[in-house]
Amino acid sequence: MKKMSYVCVVLILSFVAIYFITAQGNDVQENVALTKVKREVQAADQDLQQQVELMKNQISKLTDNVLSLQSELNGYNQRFNQSKYPHVKTRNYSDRKRILITGGAGFVGSHLVDALMADGHEVTVVDNFFTGRKENVAHWIGHSNFELINHDVVTPIFIEVDEIYHLASPASPPNYMYNPIKTIKTNTLGTINMLGLAKRVKARFLLASTSEVYGDPEQHPQREDYWGNVNPIGPRACYDEAKRVAESMCYAYQSQEQLEVRVARIFNTFGPRMYMNDGRVVSNFVLQCLQHKPITIYGDGTQTRSFQYVTDLVNGMISLMNNNYSLPVNLGNPEEHTISEFAQIIRDLSGSDSKISYEKANKDDPKKRKPDISLAKRVLDWEPKVKMRDGLLKTIDYFKQELNKNDRHWSFERKAYGIA
Repeated sequence: MKKMSYVCVVLILSFVAIYFITAQGNDVQENVALTKVKREVQAADQDLQQQVELMKNQISKLTDNVLSLQSELNGYNQRFNQSKYPHVKTRNYSDRKRILITGGAGFVGSHLVDALMADGHEVTVVDNFFTGRKENVAHWIGHSNFELINHDVVTPIFIEVDEIYHLASPASPPNYMYNPIKTIKTNTLGTINMLGLAKRVKARFLLASTSEVYGDPEQHPQREDYWGNVNPIGPRACYDEAKRVAESMCYAYQSQEQLEVRVARIFNTFGPRMYMNDGRVVSNFVLQCLQHKPITIYGDGTQTRSFQYVTDLVNGMISLMNNNYSLPVNLGNPEEHTISEFAQIIRDLSGSDSKISYEKANKDDPKKRKPDISLAKRVLDWEPKVKMRDGLLKTIDYFKQELNKNDRHWSFERKAYGIA
């Protein structure tokens, strides 16, 4: 029994010794492994720090490059901004006028903007874009002398200006007859608001009136002292009579408030930036010829018109604004053609094979329209310079470009939507 007890004790002690020896071996192995891990972490940390330093150096170099490129880009932008606009005359502050043009994004208004900007003045355009288009003045947007305001003149506006050219109004029969009440409001309330602004800031005011104040004239050619033959309740009355009232308001302000007013009675005008579907004679005929559609003449074609190129009109308006003459002045081209003759001229210049189609005459369409410009010649030393055919060629070329843009647009749309 004692031997068995010794044996058991020996065995137990052996197991205990083996356990402790094994545990110590594991601790040693763990210590070795831990030391190895620490070394690896330290090596990885050193490597990471080296990579971070390398990346910092690279970022610093990239930052220097970006700053250098930004400096170069600023230089390019300055040179580009100086050259991206049409040439502008340099004027000192005292010689530079602040000019407001209502309807300045329209056909005539945008050309007036070009002329006044080029002459070095500060120009503010107010337009509600009913018939005007931002595209017409887009080449001036961003220029320090130019500002474009989306605003309807039926609502007053308060800005500081030296001169006001009041052109805001639809001018083609389809446009002004589309909403006759709005046309009346624009030419009455709108004119009152602009006259009120001119009174407040003591600005000189020019009204873009129209040959329509003569109606279907019984005097030919029409002089400024002719009172006209207008149907006050006809389809064109919303425009004709509204312009007559606008003229009356101008002279009421002149008489009562000593306001400096100028009134330009504008005859038929054409040129680039005409809205293609505005229903005017020139735009209708040119568009129909380029699309090889029948040329539509309303009536028998014997009615006459006189057409001036838009730059001639703009020069006349600026001359009138800068002149001391305050009574109405005709601005137009006395070269007179029948509508049939005019259709044939446009067809020949455009190289079209369009036929001429005669439709029922429009109500109250004037039978004759030709300005007597002897007053403009005498007082303003002004008369049209651009020959009608030269102006028509420029206009036809503009319409071709517009049609090409439309074709490219619809081609893109068809491809985008998978339309054959």
